[in-house]
This record gives sequence, C-alpha cells and structure tokens, in this order.
Amino acid sequence: MSEKVLMKGNEVLAESAMRAGCKYFFGYPITPQTELSAYMSKHMPKIGGTFLQAESEVAAINMVYGAAAAGARVMTSSSSPGISLKSEGVSYIAGADLPAVIINVMRGGPGLGSIQPSQSDYWQATKALGHGDFQMVVYAPSTVQEMADYVAKAFDVADEYRTPVMILLDGLLGQMMEPVELPEPKADIPDKPWACTGTKGERAHNVVNSLYLDADLLDQTNRERYERYDKIKAAEQISEEYLCDDADIVVVAFGAAARIARNAVNAAREQGIKAGLFRPITLWPFPVDALEKTVAHARGYLTVEMKMGQMVDDVRLVVAGRAPVVFYGRTGGVIPTPAEVLDAIVAFDQKVGE
Repeated sequence: MSEKVLMKGNEVLAESAMRAGCKYFFGYPITPQTELSAYMSKHMPKIGGTFLQAESEVAAINMVYGAAAAGARVMTSSSSPGISLKSEGVSYIAGADLPAVIINVMRGGPGLGSIQPSQSDYWQATKALGHGDFQMVVYAPSTVQEMADYVAKAFDVADEYRTPVMILLDGLLGQMMEPVELPEPKADIPDKPWACTGTKGERAHNVVNSLYLDADLLDQTNRERYERYDKIKAAEQISEEYLCDDADIVVVAFGAAARIARNAVNAAREQGIKAGLFRPITLWPFPVDALEKTVAHARGYLTVEMKMGQMVDDVRLVVAGRAPVVFYGRTGGVIPTPAEVLDAIVAFDQKVGE
C-alpha cells in the first residue's frame, strides 16, 4: 500500500487525473478551482502532457472536443458560471459520443453569486447541461480520498461508454486538505479504434461528428445512445448507506453536506431517534435501487442540501408518495451546521410521529 500524503482537494483532482493517463488539460481560471489548473500547469509538462489556458471557457471546451476526438484522455475544470459557458460544447461532446472528464467545483449562484461553497448546480449537472437528448455520469465525492478514486474511475467510465463524465463537488471540498492515498499511474489506456488519428492507409477514415441532417438517422442514433444510458443505469449506480437498515428517518445528502449530515445522524441516534444517512455518490445515474430498499421501513426522508432543494425532487420520484419527503438546506454559500441539521431531524421525526 502506498504512503498517504496531505493534499488539497483541488490538487488531488489534478494529480489523480494525470496518474489516470490524462495528457491534455484545457481550462480557464475561476475561483474556487484555480489551484487545480495551477497544479496542472506546473506538472503536466513533466509527464509529457499539454496544459493550455484558453482565452475563454468556450474555447477550452472545444479544445477538449478536439483532443477527445483524437483519442486522448482529456480533462477540463471550472466553477459554476464557467460550466454554464462550456455547456454547448459538452452537448457537442455528448452528441459525438466522445469520452472526456469535466470538473465542477461549485460556488454560490445564480449569476456571479459568491465564491463560497454551494451545491446549486445539481439540476444543471444531472438534468440540463447543454441542449438535446443526452445524459452524463456525475460523481459526487465527499472526501479528498474519494476525489482521487473517482477521478480515476471517471476516465475509465468515460472510455467504456464513450460519454462525458462530471466530477461535481463544492468549494469546501476543493479547498479542504486531508490525507490521501494516490492511485498508481495507469499504464494501460484502452485502445480507441474509432478515434481520428490518421489512417496510415490501413483503414477507412474515422469521422467524429454530432451533426445529423437526416431526422430518422438522428432519431436512431439518440435511441442507440439511450440504450447505452440504460446500461449505465444498470451497472453504475453507487451510494453509501450509514445506519439505514432500521432507520425511521432517512437523511439524504451528498458531498460536503453528507459529512455534516452524518454528524447530525449520530447526534439524533444519541437522542433515541432512528436516523440514517443515505449518500448518493452517483448523482446520475441516481442510486434508485439502493434508496428503494429503504422505503419498506422508513417513515420519512429529509434531504440536506447546500442549495434550495433540487435533489429532493429525485428522492420524491423514488419514494413515489409512500412516505413524506422534506428538504432542509442553506444557500448562497452558507454551510448548514450539524446542530441545524439535527434540529431539522428532530422536528421532522416529531411531525411524522404525530
């Protein structure tokens, strides 16, 4: 087992990407993820990679498209407003069935908002990042170690399913320092026979494209893509359950909010309330199957979010009216405290017990 090192979350994202075989990074600085691109700019040349600070977020994401089309492992990172600017390019990448990794270290919004941590890009990441019929895998780590693990996994999943993959975290996690065991450098990058690398006169030309002038052909292509998404839903749902086996109140939270909620769940147990924590790690595909197993015994669900209640909709879709689902959260960069979440659990337990 390799030795653990103390590193900041943003820098771990960068180091883990390079160890996963990422040789190209295109981005544009924005708080609170700037340390990531700064780390890349210093270390990419040492591994024979390319770091380029583009003139804009729009330019950066189109550079990602080009490198991905050539078969490279490529990544970009930004924070909330920057991801909005990249959204058209992400749609092109999805429409061309290209693998790429996108990091969003969220800040408060809407608009320029604040540079404080937030989770308010949930809908954007899981429901509407770009136009058209497409989805992408979204991972939500809650520790620096998980940042290392899921960046490495993101590249593998992107290549396997030929899809963009997002790592979604907030500025609190990006700035946090924790001990981390970094992954070993990856030696075997999958072959990509579909990539545009030149034929050498040995095969037909490969074409990477997201433009379909024939409506029937686009219909067929989208349906084939959604068959791939069904495979992702079946194979790639990930979650963590803590004290959920007998929980009356299931608290659902991800990322930094889940760390806070875990403390509140422990405090609720000390008060005799059977609370548990359900933590989605894949926000898409949402871990429907695991959450469904809690419905048989849960009397209610409380989502704890650093936003105005977006994930609560996905929880309600799973629970489907079989138990009450309520939301507690703070927004604008305000981080809820364990005491505030405990108060919400106690109040909700009393309400469902009436």
